Amino acid sequence: MIAQKKHPLGKGSSFSLDFTYSLWWNLILITVGSIIVGIGLRSIAVPYQFMPGGIFGLASLIFYKTGILSPGWIFLILNVPLFAFAWIKVSKRFFWYSAYATLATTGFYELINIPMHIESQLYACVACGLIIGFGSGVVLRSLGSNGGLDVIAVYLYQRFNIGIGKVYIIFNAIIFSLSFYELSLDLIIASLILVFISAMIIDKTLSLFNQRKVVFIISDKAQEISNDILNSLRQSATFIKGIGAYSKQEKNIIMTVVNNVQLKKLEEIAFSHDDNVLFIVENTFSVVGSSFSKRKVY
Repeated sequence: MIAQKKHPLGKGSSFSLDFTYSLWWNLILITVGSIIVGIGLRSIAVPYQFMPGGIFGLASLIFYKTGILSPGWIFLILNVPLFAFAWIKVSKRFFWYSAYATLATTGFYELINIPMHIESQLYACVACGLIIGFGSGVVLRSLGSNGGLDVIAVYLYQRFNIGIGKVYIIFNAIIFSLSFYELSLDLIIASLILVFISAMIIDKTLSLFNQRKVVFIISDKAQEISNDILNSLRQSATFIKGIGAYSKQEKNIIMTVVNNVQLKKLEEIAFSHDDNVLFIVENTFSVVGSSFSKRKVY
């Protein structure tokens, strides 16, 4: 690994702090996300009788058919056994954050009512999926969850690396298949669209600001290029030994990880030293450790 002692490498020259494990940062994420989710549920999902999926979808179905309590309070009651699971299988910290998120979502659902008059059922389900998905994703960027199905989804993600959005799609497919005799086909289709959009937005929100580029640079001027990467870009790099298939000559291949902003400058550095450089870029959404993001531990 090419290293430099004077300046920390991996994040460029800008000053940065990692708030991932701080209490106040997690509470802000959970509070903001819960407000957004609460608005999406109260203003669109329930008025249009959509099933937003997960445990709240089950709570909504119970409310539509019985009229007892409200979806928010039913959701809170259904979460009790899942909180016990979170305490035992995930962590106590995850339990407390998730409990706060569930209470906040229930509270904001009951307190905030912003009427959204959307005439088209299709537009309504799309808007609801976007709002709920983004709010849920914001909460899941914390060390907690929205409660409900999120508890199971986070456990499966942490244990088996199963995407959180995928867990939602599978679980909700089962719920909707059981509700064909309870809801109209139009409502079921609209709810499926809502859940699909929500799951996709959750995954996109979780990857927001995490996208990185893995770059491989093959050049006879590898040493000069690497010096500029270290000194101008303030970025670390690694030499990988390679042998040309045609020339049979050994050469250094530079591998480095940059963000989207740094990518163009890296390209200019490489081609300023060698017009015949081979510049290979690959997308990656998970770079943890070293001077990059901390590994997330619930």
